[in-house]
Amino acid sequence: MPHPSHRNTIFLEDAEVVAHETRDANQFILRMRAPRCAAQATPGSFVHLQCDSLLPMRRPLSIMRVDARQGTIEVLYKCSGIGLEQLAKKKVGMSVSVLGPIGQGFVPHPERPRPLLIGGGVGIPPMIFLSEVLRNRNDARWQPFVLMGSEIPFPFRARPSTLLVPGIPDGTIACMPLLDEWGIASRLASRSDFPGCFQGTVTELADAWLSQLGREALDQVEVFACGPTPMLKAAAEVARRFDVPCQVSLEEYMACAVGGCAGCTVRVMTSSGPAMKRVCVDGPVFDARLVYE
Repeated sequence: MPHPSHRNTIFLEDAEVVAHETRDANQFILRMRAPRCAAQATPGSFVHLQCDSLLPMRRPLSIMRVDARQGTIEVLYKCSGIGLEQLAKKKVGMSVSVLGPIGQGFVPHPERPRPLLIGGGVGIPPMIFLSEVLRNRNDARWQPFVLMGSEIPFPFRARPSTLLVPGIPDGTIACMPLLDEWGIASRLASRSDFPGCFQGTVTELADAWLSQLGREALDQVEVFACGPTPMLKAAAEVARRFDVPCQVSLEEYMACAVGGCAGCTVRVMTSSGPAMKRVCVDGPVFDARLVYE
């Protein structure tokens, strides 16, 4: 059962598989009809899926897109391990037990309307979700810029961007087509020599872009990052160097994912000193300065 402080916000649903698409490098996009979860999900929250009735341990997956009107959610995953191998066998019309939405998501601040979104590998989905939410918000003149990094083929067909981004290294023109269609600039980074991508890490690309901004522009920037721990630490360091706030979505092994087992705790600084916080429900999003000193 969910922890008492999260009752009435986390739901258990038997979700119908609406679509299940295969992408390059054994990646999958799964869309499910889970209306209660879809109505409450926020960028950075995740779901805990039962991959097969014979596997008691669920798998946590970040939410990539939500359609509250249709009551659907989408997740992206790379098929690895017995659990996700079973999930990959799910067909349209079949059912998946979904627990969610879980966790504290990203909180964009209107006084910083130029958010820099950094997604690495499995950290890409929350950046798409956050981009779509910002696209539909009218409380500021939002100008999100999305950077994505991957060492395996991206889960979409990259193409040259139609949106100009000053300060980006020459030749870095590849983008995510969906974001381009939304009018949101994006650029891709990889050390795998993919065409049009920045040849380096996604945080090195972030550093290159931030370095050409003046102080007035930097005062409008806030960094949001999700991906492997080394990437998050690098993103936090880049944000610290340019004196801009940074929110990070942490990855951690989870058992219950609803705050009961305390198996996913991390050390976080608080006003009264260091404390152990649960990534599942206290996070997964934290202020980077409180996690990476």
